[in-house]
Amino acid sequence: MYVPAPSRYGAMTYRRVGRSGLRLPALSLGLWHNFGGDAVHENARAMCRTAFDLGITHFDLANNYGPPPGSAEEAFGRILRTDFGGLRDELVISSKAGYRMWDGPYGEWGSRKYLIASCDQSLKRTGLEYFDIFYSHRFDPDTPLEETMGALDAIVRAGKALYVGISSYTSEQTARAAAILRDLGTPCLIHQPRYSILGRWTERDGLLDRLETEGMGCISFSPLAQGMLSAKYLNGIPAGSRAASGKLAASILNDEAIRRLRGLNEVAAARGQSLAQMAVAYVLRDPRMTSALVGASRPEQIRDSVGALANTAFSAGELAQIEELAFESEDW
Repeated sequence: MYVPAPSRYGAMTYRRVGRSGLRLPALSLGLWHNFGGDAVHENARAMCRTAFDLGITHFDLANNYGPPPGSAEEAFGRILRTDFGGLRDELVISSKAGYRMWDGPYGEWGSRKYLIASCDQSLKRTGLEYFDIFYSHRFDPDTPLEETMGALDAIVRAGKALYVGISSYTSEQTARAAAILRDLGTPCLIHQPRYSILGRWTERDGLLDRLETEGMGCISFSPLAQGMLSAKYLNGIPAGSRAASGKLAASILNDEAIRRLRGLNEVAAARGQSLAQMAVAYVLRDPRMTSALVGASRPEQIRDSVGALANTAFSAGELAQIEELAFESEDW
């Protein structure tokens, strides 16, 4: 039987989510990859136990995580029953809906019908009575925002979630969503954008400034740019990698990109960090950033990511070096 490490809460930093009463660990575990039906379940269990032993109390899901879609929620539901049965109140568990889940016109985007049905299905797959946070996974350009936010409000009022959030909304869309939810009496707790050294649209969009104004938290996904900001690609494209499998655009990993990654690795080494640790630290350098959502394929990667918390401060010189070496793509 799994017994959590008694020291777990001393090993982690917790940050308040905007102006709410909730705090999240500076690192959260995302179950986007390596928790689906194609994953080794015992490895998934080991990663969740390792994360919790290190003070990571937040586990992030979505209805479409797998493959196949829904299988990550099912796998995590089994882990909850076998390992975390008496620990529910120590966990923050989130899920989302917005991407395609079933055939027909009601199987994706942001209608009230889709969001509420998706939440019900996700609760059934995980075996939970409620989610701590439930997100609109993406902005729907064809559904009135009042309907999408109204569905989130209804989910909270029905006791299916404690808080709600949004993901990948622009600053302007965020302001509109927050205003609607505020009027409904269910504040928008948090935003989950893609953000990393290699993907910084949030900076150009002024999203963090907007979230600070609205009193919302921010949790970044893909801080390692889908593994680009790790040692994996410093010498090209290895067999078995996401780029080699076609899940990441290999055409972007040209000689110039690899040169820049090696330069970033040198900056990290001078800081006493691995490239992955520096990438996580970069996302967390701004105190308005609540948490960085990391993925992993084995427990050792989670331990390495937690090591980033030892140094999240950057000098002006380091930031200038990173700016000179960074390159961006929508692929990560």
